[in-house]
Amino acid sequence: NEERSARAAARYPDAHVVSDVARGWELMDLLVIATPNRSHAELALAAAERDLPVVIDKPLAATLDEAQEVVDAGGRVTVFQNRRWDGDFLTLRAILDEGRLGDVVRFESRFERFRQEIRDAWRESGDPRDGGGQLADLGAHLIDQAIVLFGPPRTVYAEVDSRRPGAETDDDTFIALDHDGGIRSHLHMGVLAPMAGPRFRLTGLRGGVAIDGLDPQEAQLKAGLLPGSVGFGKREPGRILISGSEEREMPLLPGRYEDFYAGVASWLSGGGEAPVDPADSLRVMKVIETARASSKEREVMPFSE
Repeated sequence: NEERSARAAARYPDAHVVSDVARGWELMDLLVIATPNRSHAELALAAAERDLPVVIDKPLAATLDEAQEVVDAGGRVTVFQNRRWDGDFLTLRAILDEGRLGDVVRFESRFERFRQEIRDAWRESGDPRDGGGQLADLGAHLIDQAIVLFGPPRTVYAEVDSRRPGAETDDDTFIALDHDGGIRSHLHMGVLAPMAGPRFRLTGLRGGVAIDGLDPQEAQLKAGLLPGSVGFGKREPGRILISGSEEREMPLLPGRYEDFYAGVASWLSGGGEAPVDPADSLRVMKVIETARASSKEREVMPFSE
């Protein structure tokens, strides 16, 4: 895209801007794949052949078979599951580590938007090779976060629906995961929610937490604000109810997407593990495939790896 190439060259004058990855192999120490899902596996496998480390945007690949092929290739791979570094999610992890809520029984997580029109874009394509739809897009974040908090599910139930007239892929999806210990995750993702629920709601036997709205980092980056800038990653408080007696505001930790790339730097220098194990993202892909099967059969499906 000539217009985007010109903007990139103007904003980053020291960068090499090339029109094809084949012209850039010799320039790279790391390949970051932020292309449409269709080309994730192809580019990652090409990098593995050159022993070039790779960061792949989620999902790992357009299909489970392709994702398995990438992992089996044995290259140096990590996945940009950036929502692990959302401030609201970091706050939830801290609260769970403190044990203030008692035994957790339910985790609710939502990425809900309201968009009635169908866009002419690959994410709205019904071609399986494009890996479109809300389940593969937003679901890859929500499933990953649930597994980080509570471990892989024992069972999966899903409702994967296309509601808008002319929609070729899912736009209104719900997943229920049953984890060890009886914890249940209810995950909502879609573009048909004019009245969205809380981003997170966590229920324990001694209290709960509710957090509204979205982490601001993506919007801030689009607006030109960079990590380290005043206010980057910060947002309004959430709501917490402890011991079922008094609701109050709770400060949220700031989001820290930069910590992912700090982890990448440590990983590349040999001083640490990959910030996201590709096996984690392969597990997410398996949950997505199980969810599709559950929705088709309208049954609760056992999950196995």
